Amino acid sequence: MGKLDGITRRGFLESATLATVAAAFPGRLWAEKSTSRPNVLFIAVDDLRPQLGCYGQSHIHSPSIDRLASQGLLFERAYCQQAICMASRASLLSGYRPDKGKIYNKGPLYECIPDALSLNKHFLANGYETLTMGKIYHHRSDEKVGWSREAYHPEGEWEGRGYLAEDSKEMVREYDRQHPNARRSGLGPAFEGPDVPDDAYIDGKLAQHAIEELNRVKDRPFFMAVGFKKPHLPFNAPKRYWDLYDPNEIELADNPFVPKGAPEEALTTWGELRGYVGMPKEGDMPNDLARQLIHGYYACVSYTDAQVGKVLDELGRLGLSDNTIVVLWGDHGWKLGEHSMWCKHTNFELDTHSTLMISAPGMGSRGKKTRALTEFVDIYPTLCDLCGLEKPEHLEGTSFAPLLENPDRPWKKAAFSQYPRGDVMGYSMRTDRYRYTEWQKIKSHELVATELYDHQTDPDENVNAAGDPENAELVKSLNGMLREGYEGARP
Repeated sequence: MGKLDGITRRGFLESATLATVAAAFPGRLWAEKSTSRPNVLFIAVDDLRPQLGCYGQSHIHSPSIDRLASQGLLFERAYCQQAICMASRASLLSGYRPDKGKIYNKGPLYECIPDALSLNKHFLANGYETLTMGKIYHHRSDEKVGWSREAYHPEGEWEGRGYLAEDSKEMVREYDRQHPNARRSGLGPAFEGPDVPDDAYIDGKLAQHAIEELNRVKDRPFFMAVGFKKPHLPFNAPKRYWDLYDPNEIELADNPFVPKGAPEEALTTWGELRGYVGMPKEGDMPNDLARQLIHGYYACVSYTDAQVGKVLDELGRLGLSDNTIVVLWGDHGWKLGEHSMWCKHTNFELDTHSTLMISAPGMGSRGKKTRALTEFVDIYPTLCDLCGLEKPEHLEGTSFAPLLENPDRPWKKAAFSQYPRGDVMGYSMRTDRYRYTEWQKIKSHELVATELYDHQTDPDENVNAAGDPENAELVKSLNGMLREGYEGARP
């Protein structure tokens, strides 16, 4: 890497970026270590694809999250590094991409990288009270270090299986009688909607605990991580949230077919969903059942939205909003019948593209959106910048703090994701126009298959155009970009 007057080019760029951000966020965001530093409310929502009103999905009832978006910056093109809970969260919280320590194998972070300086450990070391509740890390063992208090997990729901209704319980009992050992342990019906209060399910209890903790720590700097479980399967939410949607108006995916020319490695058989009682063990999803599942997903989004709203309302009531950074993210996307698939576990846009928004004191882009390509590994360095903490050297993302002042500024050339299939890894790159994926042998890097989707002409990724002769030069160019990796795509 070249030198500029005795410093590296990267160091120069980072210094320049820091200066730009400092100018954009004067005052307490850039204070020396003190109690005046901003708090951080770090909200994770499991399996939340950008299925929200603020993302143009007007049929979704999400007033609380929409309100947060109106108070901050909404990222229209944010991407996780691997479309599965474990690896996505471990990558985001560590600042590493999934190849580091083979995070992609979905093991606990501190088994993959024993000395990882995680986001919460870094904030704890810098004088913050760090709190975790609900699902932040996927593995409970990762909650043992880096927190000021023991992790909080709400108790409740029938035998911990995620459902309450008596008819659901009886369905499980009857199914087990008729199909001994047929279902995956702990999995019952894929959805239910009993007429119960919000705190009958764990996310309602979680919101109440977060409110109690806000009152306890209101007078000192805190990093509070709140992890809501829904809309993760099973799609269970109180009846009032199901009633927000007319079942007769639920629309099925308009591309319920495998993308033309997609290699086998790119596809899944959505075994996560098939393990629930009443789901087909093979083949396609019947339309009537698909509508019920989509209805359930929508209900769960609205249920979680209401819980997020309760926490945000308390933040405001306590007078903390003006000194608290709020970041809300969904750990990856989710398929609702598109491509003849469900769940996540692929490199398609539907799985890698997720929800991200941030509100920070003093930001100049309040209520705006950005089309800049951003990645979840960018969240760690961004929070460091906004809170005036030194960024650890190991971070593999880029702080997007400058976007909070100018959402339209030139930014990354690409965002990167990956997904393993046995001894093959799919490395996927999203540029402004294309999604390009190479499937390579993990050990030898031998090329197995290639995918190319043109989002200008094929935004739903229905046709793999990698093999078209007229795209040969384009594929060669994208191959070069992919091999340069995230370092070559930095702004």
